[in-house]
Amino acid sequence: MSRRIKSKYKINRRLGVNLWGRPKSPINNRDSRPGQHGQRRRKETDYGTQLMAKQKLKGYYGSITEKKFRRYYAEAVRRRGDTSENLIGILERRLDAVVYRMKFVPTVFAARQFVNHGHVMVNGKKVNIGSYSVADGDIIEVRKGSHDIPMVLEAVVSPERDIPDYMEVDHKKMRGTYVRQPMLTDVPYPVQMEPNLVIEFYSR
Repeated sequence: MSRRIKSKYKINRRLGVNLWGRPKSPINNRDSRPGQHGQRRRKETDYGTQLMAKQKLKGYYGSITEKKFRRYYAEAVRRRGDTSENLIGILERRLDAVVYRMKFVPTVFAARQFVNHGHVMVNGKKVNIGSYSVADGDIIEVRKGSHDIPMVLEAVVSPERDIPDYMEVDHKKMRGTYVRQPMLTDVPYPVQMEPNLVIEFYSR
């Protein structure tokens, strides 16, 4: 088992949820937190509840640093409209998140690595930055030389996830279009996300 997979499973156990909805997650068999005192129930404070909401949302998108995530919050506040919805929209525009949603890869962690290694093109140009922000109407495609990578072939036929309505994907051409920014209710999170609590956490 790779270090990355172990780290991912540790996140699930620490948060006490199957964050990505994967059948192999150890949380499916053990719902307590790691450690010998994991069985104890602690009374959650408002701060603790907000912190957990933030850790869930940040953890879901993979290896986003706290500094970067705080920048996303600041950008969400700066934009017009509902700050919680703005934050979700910013996260769902990340190129690695889009590649994951389009089912070109099996996990968000694989998506970031896939992008970093130059396997993805946006509007015909190679982009190797996972945090690149995709715009409405952008065409995302897997480079021709990467179509036959086993991980990609397995991901596109996997029944684990469905492609959300705010994207259009043609797996035969390994190409998809980012149609529009989603609302929170459009995003297929396997667990309940509470971006309003994340906003409260940072605005304390």
